[in-house]
Amino acid sequence: MSEIFSKDYALLWTVAIALALFFPIRQLIWVMSVRRAERDGDRDETRRERLKRRAMVTATLLSFIFAYFYTGILFSG
Repeated sequence: MSEIFSKDYALLWTVAIALALFFPIRQLIWVMSVRRAERDGDRDETRRERLKRRAMVTATLLSFIFAYFYTGILFSG
């Protein structure tokens, strides 16, 4: 019973940590991408929106993977 209870909490914590990390990671990736694009002379608004979508996908993957491994270590002991 305690193993199932621990796995439910691990899933809940994984989602909570991933959500908490998603927004700052997305903003960081987006700002770095926009700065690089504007340094090259590209100041197009549609390009900024495309970079924001790419940053969203990357941030989703990074935050979920980090949260998954972090909670795996946290709940292993």
